[in-house]
Amino acid sequence: MLEQLQTKSEKLLQGLTRDTFTVNSRSTVDLRDIELIVKDLLRKQELLKKHDGTLVKNPIVGRLRKPGRSVQEDARALLDALELDAHSIRSAKSKEAALELMIRHLEAKQVLVSRSVNNFMPQRLQGVKFSGMTIRDTKVPYIFLAGGDHGDSQEPAGRQVFTLTLMAVLVARGIFAPVTYDGRSLAPDPGREYDIVGQILMPVEDVGRVDLSSLEAVKTAADLFKVTPSAMTVRGMRMGLISPDVAGGYLDELEIEYSGRARPQPRAPKPVNAIRKYNGREFSVRMLEALDARRLSPGDFCRTVCLNRIRPSEINDFREALG
Repeated sequence: MLEQLQTKSEKLLQGLTRDTFTVNSRSTVDLRDIELIVKDLLRKQELLKKHDGTLVKNPIVGRLRKPGRSVQEDARALLDALELDAHSIRSAKSKEAALELMIRHLEAKQVLVSRSVNNFMPQRLQGVKFSGMTIRDTKVPYIFLAGGDHGDSQEPAGRQVFTLTLMAVLVARGIFAPVTYDGRSLAPDPGREYDIVGQILMPVEDVGRVDLSSLEAVKTAADLFKVTPSAMTVRGMRMGLISPDVAGGYLDELEIEYSGRARPQPRAPKPVNAIRKYNGREFSVRMLEALDARRLSPGDFCRTVCLNRIRPSEINDFREALG
């Protein structure tokens, strides 16, 4: 297993700095800023495959490798594969709830989702501005969502809904790389992946029926579609419902508004909650099953699954945190 992991790690890491997937962004990702996280998620993939014999070939990986006849067809195909629909996403009570819904559907299809929690990962993301990354595997690909403030006009919850959807599209397209994107860019052709995301979250047929005649109307529509006002603005501009000049003005206003907001002091999370968030629920649950089947000792579980952030006496607390 160690030899396989080293080979896989070397192959993936060799191309990281060259193969950064960007959407309207000039940002690049320095390998040293994320290397330990990449290696840890690769190790988690191998650990899960070693201890869980129920895993099957992933049904999402490569699903959209061959483009369909239209963006709408690709969006439908991915939503169908995830057993999800745009109405369910919009019906979530908040953007945070929409994010959790999408994570559940991805993980139900063996697409693992890890979220950044500084001090509970192998390295801190200090001043690193990137959206996340997709990590290749034929059974259990990982999506890593980078957290924090990207310094633009996009609140974290709405931005992460868009980022997660973008990375789900990349997994379906067979693209595995760090991802950066500029959510306020008005570039005329952001790429097919971006258009698929737009159709999943803000379908043409539904956006055409909402009011986008003012910034307040755009904010209301953004809440409806569970995206940021910036993403809603760009989508409206791409559909010809908002002129480029007006869209640029909206984005400038949003940036000023967002940069001037009160920033609450983040509270340190409980270790069991932080580990659940970084590992992802699906990985954690499956590894608990391996522990219960005595394929792992409590000490090994704390070391390999929880990075020694909890003790064996706290495993039941961790189990409860998973719900």
